Amino acid sequence: MKKTWREKLHKFSKARVVPIPARMVKRCGEGKMLIPTGAEVDAAIRKVRSGHVITTKDLGAQLAVDHGVEVACPMVTGIYVWLSAEVAAEEEREGKKRVTPYWRVVQSDGSLMKKLPGGPDEQARRLRAEGHRILPGRKPRVEYAVAY
Repeated sequence: MKKTWREKLHKFSKARVVPIPARMVKRCGEGKMLIPTGAEVDAAIRKVRSGHVITTKDLGAQLAVDHGVEVACPMVTGIYVWLSAEVAAEEEREGKKRVTPYWRVVQSDGSLMKKLPGGPDEQARRLRAEGHRILPGRKPRVEYAVAY
């Protein structure tokens, strides 16, 4: 039987802290890296208030601070942002009104995310509804990327 998005999001129930891999030291520095859980990423996204956005980088940085480490794995964090978005979209289709506000997560440069449900067009529509201005271009981006 195929797993639901929620089952995929909550596959791992315990975060892990590992040494930053050698291949990532140049980008992330030395020290410890958090491998977050889907529940942690989802909870962090839920803290972003209406009218605000957070970058994936800032989201990871907040998770790292919460665990007392230097960095959260950017790849795992990004995957869980995507899974949280898919869970929220699934819940909306089921009629749920309050879902994880995944549209408030943008890339580090403020650009909209292609892999979220509905793509950049849907993310832009939701952000505009919360008062954000979207700058046009090949990679549309939110005018102000303000962390929660």
